[in-house]
Amino acid sequence: MTELDVPALQRRLAAFAAARDWEQYHTPKNLASALSVEASELVEIFQWLTPDQSARVMEDPASAHRVSDEVADVLAYLLQFCAVLDIDPLAALAAKIERNEARFPATKGPDTADRHSSE
Repeated sequence: MTELDVPALQRRLAAFAAARDWEQYHTPKNLASALSVEASELVEIFQWLTPDQSARVMEDPASAHRVSDEVADVLAYLLQFCAVLDIDPLAALAAKIERNEARFPATKGPDTADRHSSE
């Protein structure tokens, strides 16, 4: 089995595209568009579900398969997009989490009240 780390997956995706002469289409604009389309296909699965139905979507094998496939498509295009623009997706995520932690301090903890308890 192929190792499941980000660079290995990016190399595998690049090899797949190269073997089909698709690199010419893998511009940042095209990959961002494809990523958006695939994310929309994921949203479509949940579009008319109730919150309870959406929480149980993985209980049905057919639905679970569709969701997993769309997640894979979204991730594949995101990894290809990052490779083309030389973005380390894990480093970008870590940096964004750090910025969000600074921008949005925790409101719950031993010394603070749960703001949502009265809502």
